[in-house]
Amino acid sequence: MTRRSPRAGAAAAAAASGLAALRAEVGVPEGHDPAVLAEAEEAASRPIEDGLERADRRDLPLVTLDPAGSKDLDQAFHLAVDGSGFVVHYAIADVASFVTPGGALDAETHRRGVTYYGPDGRFGLHPPVLSEGAASLLPEVDRRAVLWRIRLDGDGVIRDVDVERAIVRSRAQLDYVGVQAALDAGTADEMLTLLPRVGALRAELQVQRGGASLDVPDQEVETHDERYRLVYRAALPVEEDNAQLSLLTGIVAARLQREAGIGLWRTLQAAREEDVARLRRVALGLGLDWPAGTSYGAFARTIDSRIPEHAAFATEATTLFRGAGYVAFGTPEHPDVPVGAAHSAIAAEYAHVTAPLRRLVDRYGTEVALAQVAGRPVPEWVVAALEALPVEMASATQRAGAYERGGLDLLEALIMAPRVGRTYDAVVVESTRSKEDDGEARATVLLTSPAVRARVVGPRDRLRAGSRVRVTVTAADVERRSVTLELADAG
Repeated sequence: MTRRSPRAGAAAAAAASGLAALRAEVGVPEGHDPAVLAEAEEAASRPIEDGLERADRRDLPLVTLDPAGSKDLDQAFHLAVDGSGFVVHYAIADVASFVTPGGALDAETHRRGVTYYGPDGRFGLHPPVLSEGAASLLPEVDRRAVLWRIRLDGDGVIRDVDVERAIVRSRAQLDYVGVQAALDAGTADEMLTLLPRVGALRAELQVQRGGASLDVPDQEVETHDERYRLVYRAALPVEEDNAQLSLLTGIVAARLQREAGIGLWRTLQAAREEDVARLRRVALGLGLDWPAGTSYGAFARTIDSRIPEHAAFATEATTLFRGAGYVAFGTPEHPDVPVGAAHSAIAAEYAHVTAPLRRLVDRYGTEVALAQVAGRPVPEWVVAALEALPVEMASATQRAGAYERGGLDLLEALIMAPRVGRTYDAVVVESTRSKEDDGEARATVLLTSPAVRARVVGPRDRLRAGSRVRVTVTAADVERRSVTLELADAG
């Protein structure tokens, strides 16, 4: 019999109370109203043949690939060699077929905007009967989907695209760790061996366009016997390859929206030249070799966040791209297709369409693409909602970010409270001069174990980005969700 320590139980209770308070503070919606649940239950009980024209693609051996234990499965894929190129089939959960425009469920999804993730679970955009049940692309069950077929040439360049509503059946629910292990061991299914090939081609094209993807260390929460643990986790290569399939689909969706003259794009402002120059100086200070003729995107592909200096660079590089948002067009207020509205990290026009179970906007972008390929008008319920969606999504994204960061801050304070007075090794990942310019700096440091990010103030010559320092925990305030550090003596 496993005994639970009183301190573990007290920490779990404090975490639960603190997270509930954080949700109230940030405005994260928790349970669903009875009317919403009833509508979702009714939608989930409908026969799979919903009266819409659908292709029967249950013969296509699709698989899903997600973190282990996921239940809200938006995407399933199949890859094949196509002459000298490839064909990508990408099935996306057909959420629109479960949501009645103007109904209670529709209104609730607009209120939420996204699914909210925290240390103690998720608070879904849709009720679980849909997001983890009837609408999720779970294995070995028939499901409604929007099926993309994208043909690529041997270099990964898009040749043509088609999209249609279909009935599909996923053959297996795979996870990143298992697939990466199989690829590394050479035991992966032949279809899965195409994933790194296609992913690498698409990633190279992204860099050639002037885009970039960066390996930033993720701070994650692990739980065991009511104890919380914070760890850093670097993404597996297969995660980036899988992400390239989603980016590919978003790029072709944006093209179809451009052709239709109506849509909603995800945008990101381009990095300023002076910020790239500053980042080059940071790389030099960290001892990283960034050749003069190498673009930021190409250099970013060499970063391995498991190396402290690389982790410091990656954290600093996140400041390079600011101003993410959405832009709607083809509406009475904004009728024209926008100019210069690309996503700078992707270096292409881009639309969100691949995560409709977890993100409201994807349901609308998908309908525009379907209408354009079918040669029919975009549904009126889509046109009517587009203008308000950028503001709705900005608000939801801000809440989700505040909840995620606040939850991590809370757990950092809980974990460090019993450790006040202890000294730890840390690496400086970001440093700025004090406003008084008195020779001091404010810096963000990463502790390796436990995986904590916190601020420290001290002499500028000791708090350069990439420096290794010793820090002492002087306070941990759970209510304020803060950890206070001081530099330990240099000796």
